[in-house]
Amino acid sequence: MATKIPVTVITGFLGSGKTSLIRHLLQNNQGRRIAVLVNEFGELGIDGELLKSCQVCPEDETEGSNIFELTNGCLCCTVQEEFYPTMQQLLKRRDRIDCIVIETSGLALPKPLVKAFRWQEIRNAATVDAVVTVVDCAAVASGTFASDLEAIASQRQADDSLEHETPLQELFEDQLACADLVVLSKTDLIDEKTKSQVEELVKQELPRVVKIVESDRGQLDPSILLGLQAAVEDNLDSRPSHHDTEEDHDHDEDIISTHLILDQAFDPEQLQQKLQAIANQQEIYRIKGFVSVPNKPMRLVMQGVGTRFDQFYDRLWQPAEARQTRLVFIGRDLDANEIKSQLLGESTVIFHGE
Repeated sequence: MATKIPVTVITGFLGSGKTSLIRHLLQNNQGRRIAVLVNEFGELGIDGELLKSCQVCPEDETEGSNIFELTNGCLCCTVQEEFYPTMQQLLKRRDRIDCIVIETSGLALPKPLVKAFRWQEIRNAATVDAVVTVVDCAAVASGTFASDLEAIASQRQADDSLEHETPLQELFEDQLACADLVVLSKTDLIDEKTKSQVEELVKQELPRVVKIVESDRGQLDPSILLGLQAAVEDNLDSRPSHHDTEEDHDHDEDIISTHLILDQAFDPEQLQQKLQAIANQQEIYRIKGFVSVPNKPMRLVMQGVGTRFDQFYDRLWQPAEARQTRLVFIGRDLDANEIKSQLLGESTVIFHGE
């Protein structure tokens, strides 16, 4: 039997830095032919486009042909409908692929996806080399995606049987429990003491010894991410989940995505200030998208986690490409009309929500 294709699953909450990590991996692939499957929350494929702009596809294939996008729901809920057909396509190209990287939605549980690798049709051709969980240290330290550091530490000392109160806390824990490698991101935004607290919290959530590494803006040597040979599908019992006793699991239905498509350009700083104001008023976990900037030939990437933003130019606008500003908002009980009015006033806009 031919060698199985190794598959690396990259998981982590919204905005933790998964796409940056994969983008750097593609740009520094060391000759590996890497196929990427991207699962986004919402129908506007920002992460997939961002990875395609790496321009590292083989010369004999069309641009982006090694990037597969799934935008019809979290992979952990659409394994049979979405993941299986795409994996079948990838496995037909196995002679042109050295490894596969799957970027899950920030709201996805990794374990249901890994279970799919036990299916006979996939098991004979592919294996999960490792589950890599990316942790946004600044977000965890602020209590955005995990409970307050000091509070949860005190509660654990007082009660070993502490129950978890929020779905997001459980998601954070499930993503860590399935990990073979934990990548700490955004460490430049916190001090050493806080970083140590975050690392200690992460260790408490790990059911076994797992290597923890830091990554500066996704820059991590590919040899650290690839080749772990964990065969994850064969040892899922050592990766406990809050949903192990459930036939199905439910996501927080109050978390939705909505997006704007704008035929206009923005000053980056002014736009960021407006977005930060909106994020302060609504429970928004993630803002990401492409911005058209006046008198700039390049496309601006703008990304926000809560009220914290970063931006960079990723590539030139293509001649036949519409220079539109496209922004995705992910959060709880979002008021789409309020976002629209605050950002644009009475400006004409194509608006989509779900």
